[in-house]
Amino acid sequence: MAHKKGQGSSRNGRTAASQRLGVKRFGGQLVKAGSILVRQHGTQIHPGQNVGIGKDCTLFAKVSGIVTFERLG
Repeated sequence: MAHKKGQGSSRNGRTAASQRLGVKRFGGQLVKAGSILVRQHGTQIHPGQNVGIGKDCTLFAKVSGIVTFERLG
């Protein structure tokens, strides 16, 4: 029995860097304009007042202030 695998395809190559998604600034925190609040795929959290949304659905502060999260509906 051989102790080495033959000239087949490599079983490596699946290592990708993590996306570092999630909430970056929590409710009650003071932020500057342009600060990233949430990194997300899709719009699990929708932007509210004075919050912008990037092309990758990242939420960011448009003005300096204190972060608040609200439930609508």
